Amino acid sequence: MTLLRRHPVLATLFALALALTLFFAGRFVAQVVYWSDPARQEQEVEGWMTLRYVAKSWRLSAPDLYEAAGMTPLERGGRRTLEQLAEERNVSLAQVIAEVKAGIDQLTRESPVDGVPGQ
Repeated sequence: MTLLRRHPVLATLFALALALTLFFAGRFVAQVVYWSDPARQEQEVEGWMTLRYVAKSWRLSAPDLYEAAGMTPLERGGRRTLEQLAEERNVSLAQVIAEVKAGIDQLTRESPVDGVPGQ
């Protein structure tokens, strides 16, 4: 308690830094646990997914997947699902999913997953 009385600003800043560290460490652990689950890896592409989610599931770079799937710079931003992208483009969801799958195929051929070509 004497530290708090003698240096209240320093103690407050330390408590804030500790709280932020614990928050981000918790987020990191939660993401590691979530993406380490084999059920989350190489999932079948569905309309509720975002391109970033698909990229993480397939262990690909999101910007590379956006480019390989033919997404414009405007379509790359935000957290729009594939369904929302299809609506914005006035095309079917099946077409957008096919473009994303073609992008996945292209990228996995170019840089194989886990060092094994053609996975």
